[in-house]
Amino acid sequence: MDAEAPREAPRVPDRVALLWGLRPPARRGRRPSLTLEEITRAAVGIADAEGLSAVSMGRVAAALGSSTMALYRYVASKDELLLLMADAAFEPPPGTVDEGDWRERLTAWARGVLTLLRRHRWYRDIAISGAPMGPGNLAWFDRGLAALEDVALPEEEKVAVVMGLLPLVHGQARLSSDLEAGGEQAPEDVAGNYGTTLAGLLDERSYPALHRAIAAGVFDSPAATDGQRLADELDAGFLFALERFLDGVAGYLLARGAIAPPG
Repeated sequence: MDAEAPREAPRVPDRVALLWGLRPPARRGRRPSLTLEEITRAAVGIADAEGLSAVSMGRVAAALGSSTMALYRYVASKDELLLLMADAAFEPPPGTVDEGDWRERLTAWARGVLTLLRRHRWYRDIAISGAPMGPGNLAWFDRGLAALEDVALPEEEKVAVVMGLLPLVHGQARLSSDLEAGGEQAPEDVAGNYGTTLAGLLDERSYPALHRAIAAGVFDSPAATDGQRLADELDAGFLFALERFLDGVAGYLLARGAIAPPG
């Protein structure tokens, strides 16, 4: 019996080959002494500490004790480095699918993605250049779909549910990043002054709906200067929006007969 012929490596776009480590270093200069993982980790460390604007090929090379030209054997441009960083921001998800029903698993998944985006605040400054193609991004996408593995929906609708969650998570990450940065620059705005300031600025005739919220004490809260109150309020708002999204999904699943009625 003839031996099975070796399977030919898939032909993928160059940027995808880079993300999956399928592209060999350029054949010039000395023997390779770095790895893509080391380069990406160094760049992420700089961005975490100082922001995306601090990342450059020269800065990353210096952090690795290498020359800038040596980095170009692995990464052809800063754009490629940003591509690697964007995927590395999605650290490996937990090794097993979370316990609970589909709703609890999706909640844990959404909160996990939000945690990563908050940890790497620079991620929002990298433009999305297409569908997720890197191993880190796809590992989280896979985990989101796995949350629905026991739900009787077509696979395309499971994808639609997960994709529908992403704008909510990414939007919350962007909002919290912007507000937290503003609080760091002007901490007096975080110290319980928002509602008081609005009450002094807005009249009921011009801003009737907002005036009702102010009068109801929605924006009143104890003073806090460390930003913790703001973070708690953002988390509460996110969980409220997430629960309402999942309420809608649950209604759809019930109508489709994909899940059993409660009770």
